[in-house]
Amino acid sequence: MQELIEFTVEDRVATITMNDGKANIMSEKMLLALAGAFAAARAADAIVILKSGLARTFSAGFDVKQLASVEIDASRRMVQAGAALLLDMMRHPHPVISVCAGHAYPMGAFLLLVSDVRIGVHGEYQIGLNEVTIGIAVPDFALALCRSRLSCSHLYRTAVLGQMLRPAEALDAGFLDTLVAAEILDETVAAIIGQMMAIDHAAHTSTKLRLRADVFSMVEQTARGERELVGDMPMA
Repeated sequence: MQELIEFTVEDRVATITMNDGKANIMSEKMLLALAGAFAAARAADAIVILKSGLARTFSAGFDVKQLASVEIDASRRMVQAGAALLLDMMRHPHPVISVCAGHAYPMGAFLLLVSDVRIGVHGEYQIGLNEVTIGIAVPDFALALCRSRLSCSHLYRTAVLGQMLRPAEALDAGFLDTLVAAEILDETVAAIIGQMMAIDHAAHTSTKLRLRADVFSMVEQTARGERELVGDMPMA
């Protein structure tokens, strides 16, 4: 876990910082490290802050080389590990707050879609799903995530046309909940943590799981390998 992420806990707030030294590629190894960190946060009974330790990138998404590999089993394992991580985030018994200050490509964008609060930082970067531009069909579970959080006006251009969005557009679309200047990021995060501490976390967890029951079910089927992603198309 230490090789790819940093994990700290203080005052019932767990901070998970992704940093593979390159682009936070969601390889199977990174996904398992993140899953381990969320398990540790759950054991610590903590709210989670998920962020990147890289200056310009939140996450470059799934390892495209592994997706394009002739080793289909390896690709499926990676996507299933990704779906399992999304499940861990969705059912975490406390709020999950993601801080995005750089590029978020799938699966980075999926991490934002399952987070309870998404804080964006003003900057020159893009968020979205670019699968169709590189010949990969968006999987069903990702479409379900998009439908559950993105505005109707942005859903088609994001998923079907593969258009990447700048921070202000990503806020409007539903990838982000708020967009702030870097200078006030720390105080914004602190204020949101205070707000999240004030809610009843058992009620919060019950409500979010029931609200997103259909999405949860589809992601769970993908994680278990019980559902085809997109037929015989390449995976995303």
